[in-house]
Parts: sequence; structure tokens; C-alpha cells
Amino acid sequence: MLNSVTTGTLRTDQRDAAWWSAALRPDERSAVAPLWAQYVERSRTAGPGTPSAEVNDDWRQALMQCLQPLLTVARDDLTAAGHTGVLTEQFIHRLGLKLVRLSTRTLVLELARARDRGDLVGDTSALRFLDFTHRLVGGSELAEFLAAYPVLARVLGESCRQSIEAHLELLARLAEDRESLVTDLLDGRDPGALISVEPGGDSHCRGRSTATLTFADGRRLIYKPRSLDLHDHFNELIDWLNSKTGLDLRTVRLARRAGYGWLEFVTTEPCADAAAVRRFYHRQGALLALLYVLDGTDMHYENLIAAGEHPVLVDIETLFHPSLTPPGPTSDDPANQAIRSSVSRTALLPLLIVGATGSVADISGLGGDVEATATVRVEWADAGLDSMHLVRRPAAVPTGNNRPILDGVAIEPRDHETAVLMGFRDAYQAIARNRRELLGPDGMLARCARDQVRFVPRNSSLYAGLLEEATHPNALREAAGRSQLLDLLWDAGSWLHSLVPHELDDLWAGDVPLFTVTPGSRDVWASDGTRIPGVLAAEGLAEVEQKIASLSDVDEHRQRWLISATLATRPEPISHCTTTTRPWLGTTDAHPDGVLAAATDIADEIVAQVIGKTGGAANWIGLELLDDNHWAVRPMGAGLTNGYTGTALFLAQVGALTGERKYCELARDVIRPIPQLLQALESDLESAQLIGPGLHGLGGISYGLDRLSTLLGDADLSTWLHASLDLAARLTPDPAEFPNYAEGAAGGLTAMQAIRDVPAAVRLAQRYADELVQAVGSNQAAPHHGFTRGYQGIAWALGRYATPGDKYAAAAATAADLDRNDQKPSPGWCSGDAGTTLAQLAAAKTVDLEMYLRSASERPVLADLSLCHGELGAVEPLAWLTESDHPAVEGVRQNRIRLVLAAVQQYGPQCGTPRAVPSPGLLTGLAGIGYGLLRLAFPERVPSVLLLESTTGWKRAMRR
Repeated sequence: MLNSVTTGTLRTDQRDAAWWSAALRPDERSAVAPLWAQYVERSRTAGPGTPSAEVNDDWRQALMQCLQPLLTVARDDLTAAGHTGVLTEQFIHRLGLKLVRLSTRTLVLELARARDRGDLVGDTSALRFLDFTHRLVGGSELAEFLAAYPVLARVLGESCRQSIEAHLELLARLAEDRESLVTDLLDGRDPGALISVEPGGDSHCRGRSTATLTFADGRRLIYKPRSLDLHDHFNELIDWLNSKTGLDLRTVRLARRAGYGWLEFVTTEPCADAAAVRRFYHRQGALLALLYVLDGTDMHYENLIAAGEHPVLVDIETLFHPSLTPPGPTSDDPANQAIRSSVSRTALLPLLIVGATGSVADISGLGGDVEATATVRVEWADAGLDSMHLVRRPAAVPTGNNRPILDGVAIEPRDHETAVLMGFRDAYQAIARNRRELLGPDGMLARCARDQVRFVPRNSSLYAGLLEEATHPNALREAAGRSQLLDLLWDAGSWLHSLVPHELDDLWAGDVPLFTVTPGSRDVWASDGTRIPGVLAAEGLAEVEQKIASLSDVDEHRQRWLISATLATRPEPISHCTTTTRPWLGTTDAHPDGVLAAATDIADEIVAQVIGKTGGAANWIGLELLDDNHWAVRPMGAGLTNGYTGTALFLAQVGALTGERKYCELARDVIRPIPQLLQALESDLESAQLIGPGLHGLGGISYGLDRLSTLLGDADLSTWLHASLDLAARLTPDPAEFPNYAEGAAGGLTAMQAIRDVPAAVRLAQRYADELVQAVGSNQAAPHHGFTRGYQGIAWALGRYATPGDKYAAAAATAADLDRNDQKPSPGWCSGDAGTTLAQLAAAKTVDLEMYLRSASERPVLADLSLCHGELGAVEPLAWLTESDHPAVEGVRQNRIRLVLAAVQQYGPQCGTPRAVPSPGLLTGLAGIGYGLLRLAFPERVPSVLLLESTTGWKRAMRR
């Protein structure tokens, strides 16, 4: 029978000798059959049984029928323990679906092999599929199949054994605790018979998981197979905070037992009115403050319930969570360390997951919704046919019950930022004022020192992915094949090596690995109770006490900024078209000293936001646009446009104009990591390739280093520049990518032209120019319009490189004509009229300067002042045209200075970020606004950073 289903052969004496030994790891070798093998052997004598009535008549039922001998043993074991009826049949049904999920890939492989051999009988594909399944029905037939896949036998046998054991344990605990639960959690009224047990979440500790219990009268309870001491102490802290603030935060009633416990089932309810929604988000902000000071993490949407106007946390297992900083290029970055210990780590604030399809899901406690499909899952095409095969399809992250509902609509958290901030402020300040009651050996936090805290060294999705891939048939024939896959955990970093053996034990058991710590220790405990000493750098309780002792106005301001910035990253359409303007403003003096003072004020604000120490590592946390699709709050990288290189360039320019050395000194401090970064990229060309040669990538970094070496008078930066150029030379053009200004060859060409007297830059400029000529000649479709990502940037780069009449000049003219804008007109630089004007000028096209100057004179000031698509990008042609002989340019420029300066003084430097959240960066942030002011007021001394100029005197030579 086995040969008709599988490709291998197996004699009866081989199977009986120790068929299961191939599924054992070397350290598990034994002459005695393990328990899972004994379970599988019992199924050999079991009949096919009767499928559960709950299973639909589909392909899963057919495959489940093949596995019925295993389910029959499970039913027998439950019956022997005194459990029959509906609950037992529900359990068998769930177990059957689980076994099908674990074995489908192998069964489908054998189906395909039997089809290709012509072994299957039937006139249709569906009948041939059923013929295949019928060949496996029966205990001995299943045993023959599993003997060819002993690791699959182990997976299925362990799953059955552990599921039965966990189910019986839950029922026994319920029977023992039922009377007290009626009193403590069910309001003294008996709920009737238990009618449903629905497991949820990941399984740990040999098949155990959280479960929802439903009783005859419809009421429910939550069972958790772990200690609830930490949750009980969290409730006490909530009550304490309520007593200090009157916030009326709701807690979850619970019943603690040794090693497990029960919780009330919190029902989601709508809000009564808009005021209730505001109270919800006010309380949400207060919860955020408490979780922040307690180093809570993993508070995603599944762990929070919106019960009317009350946000209720229903899973508290990761408070006092140790801070993890894996070794690497960013481990010494103070901004990276700051964000790891900030409100961001709670996962209560927007946490965007970008899927393989490019779509985004927000899985945070505040978000919990889906823009589109964000994950990819295994599914089956032609299911129930002999052509059945695996496919991977996008899957939506399910929405939760975490957001308040008003009139049937889930309320957007971004629209209630003020309420969140006020709640955070109230709770933060209450904790700071009363911190003595929390700290010290007699403080409330000391009660948590021995509580069990879940320690999450890796993302659970990594473990889930490994378990999914471990169902591949190649991982189910022998232990070595499965080990080869699971042993990938060893490659993730030496700092986790002490945990890997325990992770492997859990994964081999089919569980998501579980580790725990106690706040008063640096040790870690594995799921089987094994103690792993000294894993943590510090005790969780000590870190929390230090954080609370350090609460301050400065820290509160930084956390409030992070809340606003993170809320601004919620998924929404991104546009580079800015048309919102300010009312006509009263004019102010256009004297350069006033502009310099305004730019210096912006520089001082940026200095105040820096994280780090003078003379040491320093950086900022910024709001950065990723791939023109999503915003993210992150430590600033090395990029020119929104990284620390561009911000340092602005500070150095202020220092050069004012003579204040503090700006230059900070600029020098923040760019310290660049050599280490370049060295890392040298050994990881794939990542360097993703960065690209353009304005946002190595071209921008090289330009920034060249300018900074002059402004700072630092010869060391020339060495860094050469390393950057050498790395850029190793990149290869990708024909599938458009060679734009932002990431591609157009930006690289312009940057290389700015770097004078460096042969490597000259060679790269020639290479990029030839690439652009080829791209223009192929008439490759540009995915976007504009200067940064369309043909205009190519026209500018080639026009600047060309000499009259050569191939580069011709290509520049062609590129200028290829760019088409079907969008609403915008005055900005990146994809608006300013970029169009500059590209046409560089490509020697006829430009209606009168129209541009009239618009620049009459147009109200844009509310967005950024360089990218705001006011200071829109006026770049004015600064660029300063050397021209046009009589109106200077008057328009002076008038524009007055208007922009008045806007800064009246409204502040409004950034080009979502909701104008202040951010330090150059292209959309404060540094760019400050630099743009200097550029507008001092065009002869401040080269254009948008056009990657090294000096301001070359324009006359190329003027037509």
C-alpha cells in the first residue's frame, strides 16, 4: 500500500524496528519509543472512524478522513478521562483541522506524484483526488504513510498528545475553581453548562494557549495558562493612578491561581456620543504614560478592547520588559537608544507593518486596522482536485475591537491627538509628582519583583514563519532536514546563542518559544523552567525605577513629540502638491540680519532636540518619508535629504555665517558614524544597491561630505568622501529602475559635478551621464512626474553637464519634453512649477520668466515652508536667477524674503511633514527651512542644496 502512495519503499521489519528513530535529533537517541511514537502506533489499530459532523463536505474533510485514526485515539483518550459529548466533538474538530494544516503540504506532494505516475483512478480531477485520499483511509494505511515521513508523524503525534493534555488540564482546573469563579467573576449567578472552549493566540509550553470559555447562558470567561500576578499588580497601579488623577481607568477582574488564572470577558461596546470618544482617547493617553514608565511593550490591537469610553488592556505580560539593543552599526546611536526606551516601544502607538505586496497594516493598540493586505499566507489552488498545489496570496490582517465606535464607525485616533496628549500629560505629571510612592524597597513597584514577565527576544512572527516552513515535506522526512531549517536561528546573532537551544526545543514541540523573566533578576527562564543566568544587561525593575526617577519636563516634551509624530504616520494618501496658503501678511524688514536671526533660531531649536552629549555620539529622532509611500518615526540615518548629514550641513552653514563654533562642533559630532556605515555597506553591497547613487543616497552623502569638509575645515572628511565615491563606483545600474534624481543616476550626476578636483567623481559623472542619455533614448516611461522622480531631474542633470550641441544637451532637451504633469498645478520644487522652471532653464528651453516672476510676486505664501514641496522650494528659481540680468528678479526676491520671514515670525517654521509635525530633516523639516531662508537671503554665499551646487558662480557660464 505504501508504494502506491509514496515514492519510497519500506519493509515491514524496517518500520517495526524503529521507524521513528529518523525523527529524533542526535541528543534524543533512545531504544525506547518516545511518547509521540507510541501515540502514532496506537492509531495503527484504530479504524477510520466517523468524521465530525461539523466538518463541511470539502477537501479538508477528505484529508481529515485520512487522519481519522489519530483523531480516534484522541477521542478514546478523552472518553477514558470521562469527557464525551459536544465539547469533545468540538475539540476533535479543531484538532482535525490542525492536523490537516500540518500535513497538507506533504499529502499534496504525494498526490502530485501519484497523479504523475498514473496511479489514480477516476474520470475527473475531483474523483482522482478522492481516490488518493481513500488509499490512506485506515490505521495501517496511515501508519505506512507516516513511516515514510517520520518527522511528520512526530509533529502530528506531539500535536495530538499535547492538545489532549492541555484540554484535560483546562477542564480539570475549571471543575476545581468553578464555585469560586461564580462568586468572583460571574456576579454570583451560575452560568450553566460549559458549551464551548475556543483557544486563541500562540501555543506555548507544550500546546497550552489562552482560551475563551462560553457557558449556556451566553456569558464567557478567559482562561490563561500562566501566572496573573503581574496583571493583579498592574490593576493596583491603575487604581493608584486613578486616585491621583480621577481618570477612572477601568481594570479587568481576575482570579489568580498558582501558575494560571481566569479573567472576566471584556465586551466591546460603542460610545454614546462624541464626548465619550474624547474621554476614551484621554484615558488612552493616560494608559500610554503608565505603560511608558513601566517599560511595557507588545500592547498591540489584540490586547486592547474598546468597552465604550474605556480602553481596557486585557493582556499584561510584558511590563518591565528588558531593553534590547543588538550589537550592530546603530547600537551606539543615542537616538536609537532613546527610541527603544520611549513611548514607541509600547506598541500602543501606530506600528506600521509593510507587507510583501507593499500594502500597510497598523497593528498597534491605537490603530489595529488595515489599509490593504499586508501579509502573505499559504493557500491552496485547485483544492479538492488532483492538480491541487500551494500558492501564496495576500492576506488582510484582521481588524480588532480596540478602537472606539460611534454611530457604527471606528474613530480615527489621529483626529483625537489632543485628547491623547492631554491624557498622557495628566498621568505623566501625576506619576512624576507622586513617584516616591512607587520607588524604593517599600514602594508599589517592589511588589512586582518576583512576578513572571514574558521576555520576547525575537518577533513572534519569525517563529510562526519557521513553524510554517517546517511543514515542507523536505523537513518532515528526517530530523536533519527539519534541523537545517530551524537551525537558522543560530545565524541571527551571537548575543542570542544562549537562548537558541531552548527555542529549538519549543519549535520541535510545535510551540512558539516562550521565555520569562522576573523584574528583580537578570536571568531568563525557558518554557520548561530551565534557568539561563545573566542574559540581561540589567534588571527590569531597576531600569523602570531609574526611568521614573528621571521623569522631567524635557523628557515629557520629547515623549509628547513622539506621540504626535507617530500618530502622523497613520496610513493616508501622500501628496507632494501643496496649495494651502497663508493670508496676506504684513511685510517685515528684508535685511539679511533678520533672516540670519530667524535661521539661527531654527538652528537653536534643532540643537535643543539633539540626543547625545557634546563631543560624543549625537543624533536626532526624525519623521522620515520612506519610498514616497509611508512616513516613519526613526533615528536619523546618514542621508542628506532627511538624515543627519543634511541637518549637519545646515548647522555648519549657520556656523560659517555667524562665526558660532557650537553649530560646527555639533555638525562634526553627528556625522561621526559615517565611516563605520560606509565600511558596513562595503561588505553588504545589496544594501548599498538599495540606497542608490541619487540625492537620497550615496550621491547626497558624497555631496554633503564635500560641502562639510569646506565649511568645517576638516581634512578627514576628504577620506570619508573618497570611501563614499569608491562605494558608489561599485553599484551597478538596475535597468528596471528609473534613473531619477532622488535615488538614481540623475541625482548622482549632479552630485558628482559639485565635487571638484576629485578624479573618482569625474569618472562617475561621465558614467551617470551616459546612463541618462541611454535612458532618455529608450523613452523609458517615468513612474512619476517632476524633478525628483520624473524626467525634469534628468533634464536638469544633463543640462548642467552638457556643452552646447553635444549629445548630453540634446538628451536634456528631450528629457524636458518627456516630462508630463497631469496633476493639479503646484508651485513647489519636487513635482511643481519651480522644478519645471529649473529643468527648462537647464535644458536651454524657452521659459516664460515673466509668468514665473509674476506668480512669485503675486502668490500668497504657502503654509508649508519646506524645501521639498513648500514655499522655500518654490522660490529656489528666484535664488538661482539672482545672477541673471533680468531687472525684476531682485525686487521679487526681496519681497518674497519679507513675506516668508513674516510667515516664520507669525506661524513658526511649518514643516512639510504630515500635520506639520516638526522634524529636524533637510528636505521636509526644520533644517531645510533654515537652509532655505539662508539661501534666499544670501544666494551668493549659500549654494543650493536642492540643486547640489558647490558654489554659486557657475551659472553665468551656462546661461544661454
